[in-house]
Amino acid sequence: MQTILEKLNIKSVNFGTSTGLQAWSSGEELLDSFSPVDNQLIAQVTKTTFQDYQQVVEKANDAFKTWGNIPAPRRGEIVRQMGMAFREYKAELGKLVSYEMGKSLQEGLGEVQEIIDICDFAVGLSRQLYGLTMHSERPEHRMYEQYHPLGIVGIISAFNFPVAVWSWNAMIAWVCGDVCIWKPSEKTPLTAIACQHIITSVLKENNIPEGVSNIITGDYQVGEWLSSDTRVPLISATGSTRMGKIVGATVAARMGKSLLELGGNNAIIITENADLNIAIPAVVFGAVGTAGQRCTSTRRLIIHESIYESVKERLIKAYQQLRIGNPLDENNHVGPLIDSKAVEAYNAAVEAVHQEGGKMLVDAEVLLGDGYESGCYVKPCIAEVKPDFRIVKHETFAPILYLMSYSTIEEAIDIQNDVPQGLSSSIFTLNMREAEMFLSVNGSDCGIANVNIGTSGAEIGGAFGGEKETGGGRESGSDAWKAYMRRQTNTINYGKQLPLAQGIKFNL
Repeated sequence: MQTILEKLNIKSVNFGTSTGLQAWSSGEELLDSFSPVDNQLIAQVTKTTFQDYQQVVEKANDAFKTWGNIPAPRRGEIVRQMGMAFREYKAELGKLVSYEMGKSLQEGLGEVQEIIDICDFAVGLSRQLYGLTMHSERPEHRMYEQYHPLGIVGIISAFNFPVAVWSWNAMIAWVCGDVCIWKPSEKTPLTAIACQHIITSVLKENNIPEGVSNIITGDYQVGEWLSSDTRVPLISATGSTRMGKIVGATVAARMGKSLLELGGNNAIIITENADLNIAIPAVVFGAVGTAGQRCTSTRRLIIHESIYESVKERLIKAYQQLRIGNPLDENNHVGPLIDSKAVEAYNAAVEAVHQEGGKMLVDAEVLLGDGYESGCYVKPCIAEVKPDFRIVKHETFAPILYLMSYSTIEEAIDIQNDVPQGLSSSIFTLNMREAEMFLSVNGSDCGIANVNIGTSGAEIGGAFGGEKETGGGRESGSDAWKAYMRRQTNTINYGKQLPLAQGIKFNL
C-alpha cells in the first residue's frame, strides 16, 4: 500500500496530527486497521477525542459561513476538480479499498469510479438547484420557493463501501452549500484518510477553508457525539438497522433530520418466463459479490416451481466454479469477510438453517491454511429453505443464498415483501404482465425494483434507498439533493396595499 501513501505524502504509520491534514486528533488512543486479506496491521489511526470533536464542529461552522455563500456553480467547479483528483489516484485508492475492506480489486476500482461519477453528476446539479414559482391569490404579490443549505452534514459510513457512499452524500452536500463531517467505519479508517487528503489538497488550491471537509475517527461513541449534536442539522447514516434505529431516535429527539440507509434482505423472483442465461449470472454476482457484504446483495431466490430444479442445478454448477482468495488477484471472484465477527455471523446463520429444517445445497465452510491465514475467508453457500424461516427474514452480511419455490406470481410477490427490510428487489421474466405487476402498487414494496437485472449495483443518476427497516432515506441522484437543503417559501409585495388574510381590515 506504499504507493498511494507515498503519492499522498502520508509518511507516518500513525495517522494522527503528523499527517498535516489538520489538528483533528490530539488524543493518544489508537484505532488499529487490519486487512482481512492477510490479517496484517495496515495502520494505527489516532482516535478523535471529545475536545477534538468540538474543535472540528467549530471549524466546520466557521467554514460554512464562507462556503455557503459561494455561488453554487463555483462550488460545482471545485467538486469537478475533486473528480479529476480522484481520477489521478483511482488505481492506488482502488487497491487500498480492496486491501483494507477485502473486496475484489475490480470492485475497489469500481468504488473509486463511483466517486468520480457522482462528482460529474454534482457538477451538473450545481446549476440545477431549482425552486418553484407560483401565482399569489393577492394582487401585486409574487410567491416562490427556494432552497438554502442546511449547514453541517454529518456522514456516518459503513465498512462495505468505505468511500463510495460517503461521496454520494458529500459531493451532493457540497454543491448544495453544506459542509461535511465524516465519521468512517472504524474497520476502514485508512481509505477515509486517503480521501480526506485528496479533498484537502483541492480545497487548499482553491483557497477554501479546510473546515468544509472534516473527518473524525473512532467507534460508536464518536458517532453518538455527531448524532446528538444540535449544531448538525442532518445526519446521513449507512449501516445496520440496529444502528439506524439508535441514530434515528437520537436525531429525532432533538428535532434534527436523518437520512438512513440501513439493512437489505433482497430477493430475486425467477418466473417460468425468465431468460435463465441472464438470470443465473445476475444471481451469482448478486449473492457472492463483495462476499455477500453489500446492502443490495441477493439473499433470497424465489423460483417458479416448474423450473426450480433446473435453476438449482445450474446454480450448484456455477458455485463450483467460484475462485476464493486474495482480492488483489483479479483471477479470484470472492475475497474475505471483513473480520472474525462476520465469520461468526456466517456460521450462526448456517446453523440456524439446520435447526429450522433447511438443507444445504452447497455446503458452508470457513477456509483455513495457505492463502487463508486471516481466517476471514468462507465458501459462498446455498440453502434450501421455507419462506417463513426466521433466519430467512434476518439479514446476514455473508454469501449465503436462500432458495425457495412458488406457484403463482402473486405468491412470489408476497414472499418477496414478507421481510422487515425493503431495499432492493428484482424479477426475471419476459412476460410483460408479470413485470408490470411487480412494478405496480401491489408489487414490490422496495425502494429499488428491477426487471431482468439483479439486486446489487446502482447507477448514481437514480435516488438510492429503501423502505421499512431500510430507513426510507434517498441519496445520490434524482432529486435526493433536497434532503441536504432547507426549503423556504418567499412572498414579495410590490404593490402599495397590504391585503390581509380572510379580508380582515384594520382602521389604522
